[in-house]
Amino acid sequence: MFVLNGKPLALDVAFEANDTLYPANWLRLASPSEREAIGITEVSDPPVYDQRFYWGYTASGTLIPKDHGGLVSGWSDQTSQTAYTLLLPTDWQIVRQMDDGTRADPVIVAWRQNIRQATSEKINSIQSTTTTDELASYVTGSGYPVWPQINPPVPPTPDPSGVVFSSYATSSLLTDNSLITSAPSFTTSSILTF
Repeated sequence: MFVLNGKPLALDVAFEANDTLYPANWLRLASPSEREAIGITEVSDPPVYDQRFYWGYTASGTLIPKDHGGLVSGWSDQTSQTAYTLLLPTDWQIVRQMDDGTRADPVIVAWRQNIRQATSEKINSIQSTTTTDELASYVTGSGYPVWPQINPPVPPTPDPSGVVFSSYATSSLLTDNSLITSAPSFTTSSILTF
């Protein structure tokens, strides 16, 4: 990171120093001695951390974790909200079934049960963590963001023998202010195979 007079300079952004306006690409193109000549220093970028779980770093460089209990409560609530959002579009089928007896699609009913089961498992995993590091590892891992999907119907397989397409053509002729149209003709134009 480049710093001028205690303020960071963004790459590819024009800046002013000592009453001179420098173009956006100057920091990239200037040599270290050219940057130093106008007072620009290069320092290490600040360490990166996940602000969802940590407050930052101590002076010695260790992460400062947020309150584990509060995070567990928040992530459990967020997981329940995600499940609610996933289930909401199919609630009408369950309401209709309760209202007039029209059966809900069994695929939807099974999927809804899978969502509820996944929610329960995710919340149990969140609540079984004992440290912020452990919670962060679970939530940012590959399993937490994955939710059950509705299995879409499989499209029919096309006939492997091929499909024949025909063109439909007519011709017209204008004579003595009269329009004469010939009968349509059909011709085989192509054969597609799958």
